[in-house]
Parts: sequence; C-alpha cells; structure tokens
Amino acid sequence: MQIIKSNKDLQEYLSGIEKQGLSIGFVPTMGALHEGHLSLISEAADENDIVVCSIFVNPTQFNKPDDLKHYPRVIEKDIDLLKAEKCDVVFNPSVEEIYPEDEPDEHQFDFEGLDEVMEGKSRPGHFQGVATVVKRLFQIVNPTRAYFGLKDYQQMVIIHHMIQKLKLSVEIIPCPIVREESGLAMSSRNELLSDIELKQAALIRSTMKVVKIRSGFATITETKKFVTKQFAKNKYLELEYFEIVDMYSLKPLSTWAQSNNVIACIAVWAGKVRLIDNIILFS
Repeated sequence: MQIIKSNKDLQEYLSGIEKQGLSIGFVPTMGALHEGHLSLISEAADENDIVVCSIFVNPTQFNKPDDLKHYPRVIEKDIDLLKAEKCDVVFNPSVEEIYPEDEPDEHQFDFEGLDEVMEGKSRPGHFQGVATVVKRLFQIVNPTRAYFGLKDYQQMVIIHHMIQKLKLSVEIIPCPIVREESGLAMSSRNELLSDIELKQAALIRSTMKVVKIRSGFATITETKKFVTKQFAKNKYLELEYFEIVDMYSLKPLSTWAQSNNVIACIAVWAGKVRLIDNIILFS
C-alpha cells in the first residue's frame, strides 16, 4: 500500500494507472475510520482495479472552530486499518496541498435550494466547503468511481448535483449505512460519546423504524409530532430537526401524495455530539 502526501506524487503514480486503462475507485474520508468506511473500500475494490482512499480533515466545511479542533485524528490507526483492506493508495495531504495559496478557489456553487434545508439550514456554508474539497480531490485523483455512504444522504445528493453541473465524468456510487449492534449509524463522531450517550443514541434508529411503519397510516404532521415527543422524553438527547422530504429535490413534504420517493432525515444532539441518520420510506 502506497502512502502519498503530495498532489504531484499522487498524480504521477495514477497517471501510470490511467495509461494502462485501469479503473480507479476513490473513497474520500476525513479519517477516524470505522467499519462504514471500510465497507466503502471493499465495494470500491470489488468494482475497480485500483483503490485510493483520501484522509483529509477539511477545514472549510466546519462551521465552528471547536468542531474542527476536536474532530478525531488517528492517522496511524487509520493506516493500519487500510493495510488490512484492499486499499492501494492512501492520500494524506496537508491543507496547503489541497488549498495552495497560489491557486485560490473562490467558486460559489449554486445548489438550486438543495443546500437550504436540513443540514444546510443548520450549518450555513457547510456544503460549499464540502463541494469545494470534493471537486478539488476529484481533480487530483480523477477517479472512475467515487463511493459515499448513504448516512450523509443530503451530501451525496449535492455532490451528484455538482458533478452534473460541472460535467465531471466520475460515477457516484451510493453505499448502504453500516450500523452499530444497537442500530446507531456508524460515525467517526461516535467515539466522542459517553457510554450512556452511546446507549441512548440507539433511540434514533428505533424511532426511524417506527416512522417507516407509521408512513403507511399516519399523516406527516402526526409523524413529526410523534418524533418530537419521543426525544422530548429523553434527557440525554435533543432533537435538532426531523424532516420528511422528496429524495431528489430534498423539498419538505406536507402530505404523502406530494412524492413517490420519500426519505426521512434526522439530526440529534447527544451531549456535544451531533448525530444524523435517515430512512427511505418509499421509492
């Protein structure tokens, strides 16, 4: 497994791969890897000749300096995990490599409203930062396919939108959410939870499963009230938002009849840790 830190070295390595007509699978991460990330590596290995995993904590997508400061960084552990997987290249650049001072990227994306709801409403500017770094990484790696977990559903929709607008050739591969035994979606942030918070956070998944059942008979208004009450009863968790939206436009729905493709999305605070999840209700 190659560990590469500079754009120049990575592009030189990958140019040889491209000349051979081999496909490149790419898994962009911010490190603190878990089984969810490794499942992306595995799928990329099954579908491509070469797998590249980037580990880069992107400063432009954090709204609060403290969140960036406390984001877990365990690069040696990450590399050990990737060595055990079918990962060919780890790209671990510095901030200066991704955002060189002599190449300022001031492009502002128009996401046509996709960034104005849910995560975008709660974290202004977040998706501009995500799109900027993903575009930059795609330019450096030039992957055949890129793999994203469905836990960050809104992010995946926005990245797909960006690719269409920029007419990039990379294919986006959505991958299933990997969960803890409790049902909690795996996340690097789970490491920051206390034992009691980790246990209580299982309420997120159990509530979303009930939401899916209720979608067969309860109204959206009734479903939202049910979710609000569930979290109001739990002193360890605070509901930030719960939305039922169209899977493609991300527009909130007021009735089930408004869309044939519906997903429920949620964000919850467990102490100082913010957790997100979703469940497809029907499509």
